[in-house]
Amino acid sequence: MDHPDASKWNQRYREKTQTPGPCSVLQQQCHLLPETGIALDLACGLGGNSLFLAARNLEVQAWDISAVALARLQQQAAQPDLKISTEIRDLKALPPVPQSFDCIVVSYYLERSICPAIAASLKPGGVLFYQTFTAGKLSDKGPSNKEFLLENNELLHLFPGLEIRFYQENGRCGNLEAGDRDTAMLVAQKPLH
Repeated sequence: MDHPDASKWNQRYREKTQTPGPCSVLQQQCHLLPETGIALDLACGLGGNSLFLAARNLEVQAWDISAVALARLQQQAAQPDLKISTEIRDLKALPPVPQSFDCIVVSYYLERSICPAIAASLKPGGVLFYQTFTAGKLSDKGPSNKEFLLENNELLHLFPGLEIRFYQENGRCGNLEAGDRDTAMLVAQKPLH
C-alpha cells in the first residue's frame, strides 16, 4: 500500500517539466563538500542536489516518497553515468542509520522528529547542508502550514551535536528587496572525535 503522501507528490512531480538546480546553500558553499565519499540527498524530489553531488564524484543515495520523481532522476543520472542510487522511502518510518554518510543534503523538507537521526547518520567529519522555508518568509513560495516552517533561528538548534560552518537567515532585516528572505540555510559538520 502506498504512503498517503506518495500520490500527492507523484502528481506534483508529473506536472513539473524541469529538474531544478541544486539548492542555494549547496551552490554557495560547495567548497565545504568532501572530495569523495557517500552522500545522501534526503527527500530529494527530482534530484537537482543529487545530480550536483554526483557530478562532484560523490556516490549519491537519493531518497524520496515519490516513485515518479525517482524514476525521472534515474533517467537523468543514466545518461552521463552518474553514481546515483534511488530509494522510495518513508523518512519518518525509516530514517537514516548512524554513521552512514560523508555528506547529507536536505532542501525544502522539514520533519523535526528525524533531526537526531540525520545528525547521527553522519560519519565523523561528515557535513550537513540544510535549507528550508521559514515562518517569516516574504513570498508565498513553499508551505503555509506552520508545522513545515522554521521559526526564527530554529535551524541553529535542530542539530546540537554538530559544529556550525555556515548559517544564513536574512529574515526581515535591512533591504527586503535584496537577499534570500524565505529560507534559512545551514552547513554543519560532525566533530571528528
